Amino acid sequence: MEKFKAYRIFEEQGKVSGRFVELGEDEIDPGEVVIRNAYASVNYKDALAATGAGKVIRRFPCIGGIDAAGTVIASSAPGIKAGDEVVAHGGELGVAHDGGYAGCVRATAAWVMPLPKSISALDAITLGVAGYTSALAIHLLEANGLKPANGKVLVNGATGGCGSIAIDMLARRGYHVVALTGKDAERDYLTGLGAAEVLSRHGLTMGTRPLEKATWAAAFDSVGGEQLAWLTRTMQQEGLIASFGNAGGIELNTTVLPFILRGVRLIGVNSDSPPALRKAVWDRLGGDLAPRHLAEIRQVVGFEELPAVFQRVLHGQVRGRSVIRIA
Repeated sequence: MEKFKAYRIFEEQGKVSGRFVELGEDEIDPGEVVIRNAYASVNYKDALAATGAGKVIRRFPCIGGIDAAGTVIASSAPGIKAGDEVVAHGGELGVAHDGGYAGCVRATAAWVMPLPKSISALDAITLGVAGYTSALAIHLLEANGLKPANGKVLVNGATGGCGSIAIDMLARRGYHVVALTGKDAERDYLTGLGAAEVLSRHGLTMGTRPLEKATWAAAFDSVGGEQLAWLTRTMQQEGLIASFGNAGGIELNTTVLPFILRGVRLIGVNSDSPPALRKAVWDRLGGDLAPRHLAEIRQVVGFEELPAVFQRVLHGQVRGRSVIRIA
């Protein structure tokens, strides 16, 4: 493969920063699957990693980007062949193994998923880690008894990538979705995705009692901290919470009462799933969980705009999914 552009992250004189470089295939980390990369995305984790705002990168230098979507050039992995359209995410990709911000990606086979025929590379990266995480959360909650008849489902961090896609998928499945957001101007966007109600975080009264009014059958939380603690106090009997983010902090200050008196279940969602579970979820993303509004959720920009997107993500100036056109 000819030389390609990559965005590599360095630590120099104690400071973390990234820059564009030209590389050849033999200059990036090895892997069983070689991908001609078409798209990557910018997740909050990517912005932290590339700017040094968070201690995410575990090895320097490293090409950033925790997901990628494109076409297989070569593969020594069973079940993955040249010409397959694939999505790659998970494992050490973009953290301790050269990632998606490059024209060529060499990935460990366990991180690579051939796409269902119903999903294009652009739609796959619009989903990416965020969409996969939301779908996995639905998959796990439904395995624990969640169904539309149970009641209202709250989605926290609603305008983010995980939240936007979760609203879309849940609404398609027939759930009554309540979107919670601090961006009041995005009400029309959220209702357009399928939210039946939109709550403003600015007018939210969380209360201080160990148990508040039982309101939610389920909740999807990408925020953590105080808001996750509030959710534990406001769940219905046998309520379910999917926890998969810490934008609001890593602390969880609550009591055991929601768990022992209401039977609330707090379910952790780790997107670095084993291959069998990953395939099951991606199959659902190509079927009953396929979002209907990916075009509205994504903003596609050129590779050269990547550093600017990092800043917008860190400052909460984006909604939905930021997709980077690599090719």
